[in-house]
Amino acid sequence: MSTVTVTDETFERDVLQAEGPVLVDFWAEWCGPCKQIAPALEQISEELADHVVVAKVNIEDSPTTPSRYGVRGIPTMMLFRGGQMTSMKVGAMPKQKILEWLNEAGVQQPA
Repeated sequence: MSTVTVTDETFERDVLQAEGPVLVDFWAEWCGPCKQIAPALEQISEELADHVVVAKVNIEDSPTTPSRYGVRGIPTMMLFRGGQMTSMKVGAMPKQKILEWLNEAGVQQPA
């Protein structure tokens, strides 16, 4: 499954009411580091499709949600579980570091 686009209108349903963990990437079109991590997030969404949903929120199209969660810099990645934000990382990082973060946060990964 590829990444899911989430807006202010769909955040409640797609993220807060999701069955399993959701990794939310707050990004913008003009953000170089956001574009840098996009392919890694796309790969993670494919590889861990059964374990985590990767959602993307464009902060310009949907400004309410990032401000509600205190997003100050992008890219900001937040992990939500059971309607709660459980972990957060700010800044671009290589795919392996994102996978390590998800693992530390308790997202199961295929062997």
